[in-house]
Amino acid sequence: MTSQPPSPPPQPEQPEQAVPTCYRHPGKETWVRCQRCERPICPDCMRDAAVGFQCPECVAEGNKGLRQARSTFGGNVVRTPIVTYALLVINVLVFGAQYLTGNQVTAELAMWPGGVAVHDQYYRLITGAFVHNDIFHILFNSWALYVVGPYLERAFGHVRFSALYLIGALGGSVLGLWLDPLMQPTVGASGAIFGLFAAVFVVGRKLDLDVRGIAVLIVINLAITFIVPGISWTGHIGGLITGALLSGALAYAPRNNRTLWQVLAIAGALAVLAVLVMVRVSAILSGAA
Repeated sequence: MTSQPPSPPPQPEQPEQAVPTCYRHPGKETWVRCQRCERPICPDCMRDAAVGFQCPECVAEGNKGLRQARSTFGGNVVRTPIVTYALLVINVLVFGAQYLTGNQVTAELAMWPGGVAVHDQYYRLITGAFVHNDIFHILFNSWALYVVGPYLERAFGHVRFSALYLIGALGGSVLGLWLDPLMQPTVGASGAIFGLFAAVFVVGRKLDLDVRGIAVLIVINLAITFIVPGISWTGHIGGLITGALLSGALAYAPRNNRTLWQVLAIAGALAVLAVLVMVRVSAILSGAA
């Protein structure tokens, strides 16, 4: 008589292996892990590494020890000269507003010594650089800004270039405040543009480049300034001097603590111009003009 062998005992069911999910996006399944911390990461969190991928936190941690690239004179690296383009857009928009409103915008923004000293409209010292007389005026200044602006913005970085442009414009207005008749209005970005011309010359000298071209351009424009009637020579000369001094301070700042020296140069330029404005306004109000 044969007997059946006993049936094997039932085996316990094997639990299904859990699918890992991204540590930053728990709803996304992934089998990829960070090469440094080994946490699972989804495609949105993968960052290329020398071998495999890393998570954003490990990449950021690794970058802390790297020296960030800087521009020629200490600013952040500029890939797109957005400040130059923004200034061009502002100039065009303001000129469009001038065209649409007749003389209203021009009267509100133009620089004239009496408006600053008598009516406390100090904003005119800057806004005068964003209004223009006619289409030829804005075309020339916009063309000059388009040509030299990106070069200087890449050399100095966004912030330093912005300071150079605006302080150059301010320097032109301050000289006008001192030497122009009280009721004489002046408009245009030419003071800032002359400041940029001077900065191109200074940068070229610092980098041992051929600066004869920009020197000739400056001389020609200075000649036009004094030959053609109706051009504000104070704005041009003031911007030229201010741009030369400030760009020199920025370009020749010592490498050790360069950013600190450049900040002090910008703050010092603003302080000197502010003092000149206050002294001149006081003289005008006291009747010593």
